[in-house]
Amino acid sequence: MSFKNYGPLCTEVYDQTKKVGQSFGGDIEYYTNRLKENGGRTLEVMVGSGRVIIPLLEAGLDVDGMDYSGEMLASCQHRLHEKGLAARLFESDLQNLNLQKKYSNIIIPGGSFLLIEKREESLQALKQIFNHLEDGGKLILDIFLPTDQFEAGRVIRTLTVNCPNGDIITMEDKQIEVNFLEQYKVSYLKYEKWREGSLIQTELQRFAIRWYGIDEFKLILESVGFKEVSVSADFEFGKKPSHARQSFVFEASK
Repeated sequence: MSFKNYGPLCTEVYDQTKKVGQSFGGDIEYYTNRLKENGGRTLEVMVGSGRVIIPLLEAGLDVDGMDYSGEMLASCQHRLHEKGLAARLFESDLQNLNLQKKYSNIIIPGGSFLLIEKREESLQALKQIFNHLEDGGKLILDIFLPTDQFEAGRVIRTLTVNCPNGDIITMEDKQIEVNFLEQYKVSYLKYEKWREGSLIQTELQRFAIRWYGIDEFKLILESVGFKEVSVSADFEFGKKPSHARQSFVFEASK
């Protein structure tokens, strides 16, 4: 069985565990307030199935969405239709983004930037973001530090999701590689869909996270050309980071 990045079962689980408007630690409220203050058109990259973009649109903001997963974009489009909303959605990976338009704001909520596994691709992605911002435009993204126990071969979590039609999806997350030197870890996620006690679908996902130190990431943004880089903790603008289990929100201007 081959690996999928964000296949149908992953998308179903994502839809059930990251519902539209579900705020994690106040992130949706933070992005809404900051974008209202900044004004202009916004691009949410790595938009997923619409958890954040839909409440932003409902708040009256002008937001486009982008993701490299066709399954996620299809789910996002379906959710937009259910809400009677419309948005421009683009399918692309971030390091090859080429939309022929520029934005006042580009956002990456949910720690999603850490899902870019290779460092050179992360840098290329930031360069593409920089190129797609208007002069004076802002990048806003949040990241986190992995604070769970590092042990290759260990099952670090399991999950059971009840689908609306009565099916059950189980997920097992097994950590298979940890590299402290290069600052990344890799898990294999195994999804199984069950119907009336019978296994009807299986999916494997390779899931990697690359992490960054706070000062390190600030220096990376500045090396790309960003200026006025600030970091706030726990989705409270201006709150100084104080410990590793916080969320860290970076804002930077072109």
